[in-house]
Amino acid sequence: MNLQGIAWFIARRLGAMVVLMVLLSFGVFSLTYLAPGDAVDALLGGRQSSPELVAQLRAEYHLNDPFFTQYWIWARDALHFDFGDSVQTTLPVTDEITARLGASAFLGIYAYLLTVLFGVIPGVVAALKQRKALDRGLVAGAVVTLSTPPFVLGILLLYLFAVLMPMFPAAGKGEGFIDMLWHLTLPAVALSLTIAAFMLRHTRASMIAVLDQDYVTFARARGLAWRRVLQRYLLRNALIPVITVSGVLLSYFVTGAVLVETTFSLGGLGELLVRSAQDSDLPMIQGLTLLIAAVIVLANLLTDLTYMAIDPRIRYEGRT
Repeated sequence: MNLQGIAWFIARRLGAMVVLMVLLSFGVFSLTYLAPGDAVDALLGGRQSSPELVAQLRAEYHLNDPFFTQYWIWARDALHFDFGDSVQTTLPVTDEITARLGASAFLGIYAYLLTVLFGVIPGVVAALKQRKALDRGLVAGAVVTLSTPPFVLGILLLYLFAVLMPMFPAAGKGEGFIDMLWHLTLPAVALSLTIAAFMLRHTRASMIAVLDQDYVTFARARGLAWRRVLQRYLLRNALIPVITVSGVLLSYFVTGAVLVETTFSLGGLGELLVRSAQDSDLPMIQGLTLLIAAVIVLANLLTDLTYMAIDPRIRYEGRT
């Protein structure tokens, strides 16, 4: 596909993303009316009400206007990253999210890199050593890890490497790159292990399927170097299903981070989401939900673009 075709594909996907985000924003905004009781009760968040406060909230959130007018005003402000003020802290939602975004983004990227390290690479090795002791050991370890929830792994890692062998901090996110790397190692490992176990099994199955293809046999019969066969024939074809799964599993990073951040007291977006749900802080929930949805939608776009980089045979022009 030439540059014009890639640009047209990206434009179409961005247009679809805009439509999807509009629908998601409408659903998120409707949470105010789907919550039990009056919308003002949801915005009060358990605080004592008075006629003056109720009138102030109705005026601030335009609750006396028609529903679609309210949505238009809210969506217009959301485009400027203005989701109102938190019910519990009375601080702007955007400021609260920005203050916690760095730790969560660092944890997500760190966990993703560890997933590749612990999942894709051992999966390739297991496929190349299939039916041998190393393969059986890696698969057995993956089965055990898949059966263990991330927060249980987090507690186990805390006990082993923060209590018995105090190599890493038990809580906190640190300051600066090196300090954050040190503080977030255990949370990143806890978050990535379950996903890495799934990726290991998926990568192994994909590699074995490609190893049985005729073009791999012909390439080796032609006397090509094993490294070239591995890079150009095996990995480029076997990694396409793996990339598909990795894009979908990003949502697991988001939901898994909620429990992991709470376990390690990181003060990130996951912990903020749990607290907001417990306190019925609807403005905060709305802002966080839209942010998470935008990240997942963008990740799916990057996944599709990665297809093109790995296998140029793939086309997105509506025809074979």
